[in-house]
Amino acid sequence: MSDAPGARAASGGAPARVTRLALSHFRSHRRTRLEFDARPVAIFGPNGAGKTNLLEAVSLLSPGRGMRRAAAEEIIRRPEAVGWRVAATLAGHEVELRAEPGQPRTTRIDDKPSPQVALARLARILWLVPSMDRLWLEGAEGRRRFLDRATLSFDPAHGEGVLAYEKAMRDRNRLLKDGVRDAHWYGALEAQMAQHGAGIAARRAAALVRLEGAQEADGPFPAAALSIAHPDGDAPGDAAALAGALAASRPRDMAAGRTLVGPHRADLAAVFTAKGVEARLCSTGEQKALLISLILANARALAASEGAAPILLLDEVAAHLDAGRRAALYDALTGLGGQVFLTGTGPELFAELPDARRLEVIEQGGESRVAEAG
Repeated sequence: MSDAPGARAASGGAPARVTRLALSHFRSHRRTRLEFDARPVAIFGPNGAGKTNLLEAVSLLSPGRGMRRAAAEEIIRRPEAVGWRVAATLAGHEVELRAEPGQPRTTRIDDKPSPQVALARLARILWLVPSMDRLWLEGAEGRRRFLDRATLSFDPAHGEGVLAYEKAMRDRNRLLKDGVRDAHWYGALEAQMAQHGAGIAARRAAALVRLEGAQEADGPFPAAALSIAHPDGDAPGDAAALAGALAASRPRDMAAGRTLVGPHRADLAAVFTAKGVEARLCSTGEQKALLISLILANARALAASEGAAPILLLDEVAAHLDAGRRAALYDALTGLGGQVFLTGTGPELFAELPDARRLEVIEQGGESRVAEAG
C-alpha cells in the first residue's frame, strides 16, 4: 500500500490540511467556495444557518458517512434535488465527492475513481459533535463507532477489515435467518469472520493503549481508564478461538436470527480516573470533558506517531465550557499545530482564540452564505 494516494501524507511531515473547499447543492449551501490557511477556522452564526454543514462536508473527506452518518440522498439540497458535489484540495490532492439523486456517493482522487477507504491515507480527520454528548448513556453501537473511528485514525487498514468482517457476517446472518444448516457454508464464512475479527480486536486494543498513553493526567481535561467489554465476558483471543466460538454459537444464533459472538458486540468502557467513577455515572459536564480529553489524546497520539496532527472538527464544542476551560482547550489545539474547524453561535465564544480566522454564516432566502468576519 505504499504507493496508495496520500501515502506520503501519512508518513509524517507537515500537517495535512484542507486548503480549498467548494460545495454545490450541499444541504443549505447552493454554492460555497472557501480557501483556508494554517489558522484555526472559527465559524459562527445562528442555529440553522448552515455552520455544521461546512464541517460535515469536511468530515466526508474521510471514509464513511461523515459526522452525521447521513445517506447520500439526505444531503441533497432541496427543493432543487439535482445532486450534490464536494470538491476539495486535501493534503495536496484534488478530491471530488459527488452523488446524483438515487445514486450512491462516488469518490475521485486526483481525477481517478477511488474507494472511500483511500481517503484515510490522505489525512486523518477527527470530530466531536453535540450528538456525541450522550455517548456514555446510550447504546454500545455509538461507543463502538467512536472506538473504530479512533482505531481507523491510527491504522487506515482497520476500515477495510471492518467492512470485510461485516460482509461475511451479513452472509452468515442470512443463512441463520433462512434456517440453513450446512456446516460447510458456515465454516467458510466463520473462517473469514475469525480472520478479520481477530484483526479488528487487536487494532482496537492497540488504539486504547495509544489513547490512554496520550492523555494528560494533570491537564485541564480529565483522564479516563479505558477498556473493551463484551456482553458474554471475555472475547475469544485469536482467530482460532473466534472461529471455535462462532461454530459453537450456531444453535443460539439460529434461534436469534443473528450472530451473537464477535467484535461487533464489543463495547467501550471508560472510568473517570481521578474519581474512580464510570463515565456513564458522571455529570453531564464531566462526560463532555472526558470526550474532549479523548479527542485531544487521539490527536496527540497521532501527532507523535505520524509526525503531524490530524484535522479536527469541533461542532459547538465551546458552548458549555466556561472561559477558563475554553482557553485551555484553545491552548491545547494551538499547541497541536494541526488544522482546526470550530463552530459556535457567536464570535464571543472564540475570544480566547485571537489568531483564528473568523467566518460568519447567515441564511438568506433559504441559502447559506459565508462571509469573512475579521
